[in-house]
Amino acid sequence: MSSKLSHKSLLGLSLAALGLAVPAVADPGFAYGNDKVRGVNLGGWLVLEPWITPSIFDNAGDAAVDEWSLCATLGADQCRAVLSQHWSSFVTADDFNQIAAAGMNHVRIPIGYWALTPLEGDPYVDGQLEYLDSAVSWARGAGLKVLVDLHGAPGSQNGFDNSGKRGAIEWQKGDTTEQAKDALRELAKRYGGDADVVTAIEALNEPNVPGGINQDGLKQYYYDSFGVAREASQDTTLVIHDGFMPTESWNGFLNVGTGANYVMMDTHHYEVFDSGLLALDASSHVRTACNFASDHIETCDKWTIVGEWTGAMTDCAKYLNGKGIGARYDGSYPNSSPIGTCDGKSVGSVDALSGEERDNLRRFIEGQLDAYEKGSGWLYWTWKTEGAPEWDMQQQLAGGVFPNPVVDRQFPGQC
Repeated sequence: MSSKLSHKSLLGLSLAALGLAVPAVADPGFAYGNDKVRGVNLGGWLVLEPWITPSIFDNAGDAAVDEWSLCATLGADQCRAVLSQHWSSFVTADDFNQIAAAGMNHVRIPIGYWALTPLEGDPYVDGQLEYLDSAVSWARGAGLKVLVDLHGAPGSQNGFDNSGKRGAIEWQKGDTTEQAKDALRELAKRYGGDADVVTAIEALNEPNVPGGINQDGLKQYYYDSFGVAREASQDTTLVIHDGFMPTESWNGFLNVGTGANYVMMDTHHYEVFDSGLLALDASSHVRTACNFASDHIETCDKWTIVGEWTGAMTDCAKYLNGKGIGARYDGSYPNSSPIGTCDGKSVGSVDALSGEERDNLRRFIEGQLDAYEKGSGWLYWTWKTEGAPEWDMQQQLAGGVFPNPVVDRQFPGQC
């Protein structure tokens, strides 16, 4: 998380009209292309984000705005102590059981390159892999599949704090592309023998093409990633992110027509990082999501999942736009005008939301569930937070605003 860019809306066309080849069904790990992916991200666990666990960053002082600066501020020993406590407590086996009990079949787990192939001079600490190993075991016990996602590349592939380092985009400079490939190779090798559970591996989360990532270079990285995945396992699906470009613009690339089986497109959809979208009412938010599906999911020649999305209709969650940066919704973001109040939405609980807010949240969530199942499925962002009620699936399930089971509908037929 999070895609702070909006896809351009294009006229939706059917696959048949476009003459697109339909991918084969993936087997044996999970029947992608036949069964719908229904899942959730374990965001903020093995890659930290200030808005998911603001207390960790508040305790470290003003200079800590991402995992890089957190560890640089605390020093290696203290950072390792703080993060080890977080890794061991934020997600446990019980979380996997709760996810399965709600009718989901997947978890997407972000991991940074520094957990796999640490680079000399980086302030990051490692130790995350033993918890990722545990997660694979917990998923196996709960009957869940795992999509492991390389969420942070050397130099940052998007400039967002979720890459580990907020600021300039330095990936693709120097040796960083090869270093990312080394990390992906370690990830693929580590779980190549667990293809019954780790059914998919994502080459890179949210590389920012509009922000300056070279798309031809990204395509080469994806080609190489396909080879890396196949070296480790013939059964693992490679997931590629659209780079904030329209998903259908990738048609013809790494599809079955090129001989590339088991490749899945990941697109992310948020409606809270643009003032125009923030001003929409709940019905218009749903309509926007439905149009997104028809324009950018149903027109893709690969299995396509919405690997990140949310029920949020504001950007009020504390630090969502970055530590020290305000919200567009209440006008505290630079050069923004207020749309409404963030009271109860910045930090709080689902139970504290008004009845209308709860109904609108559920309506928007259900509309997106229906929209994204027009493709290959979805993974919600995110499973748990320290108190961001519009984003916290665990709270939303308990509070009755996320369908439980996930196929239940109070507002059917919205798309």
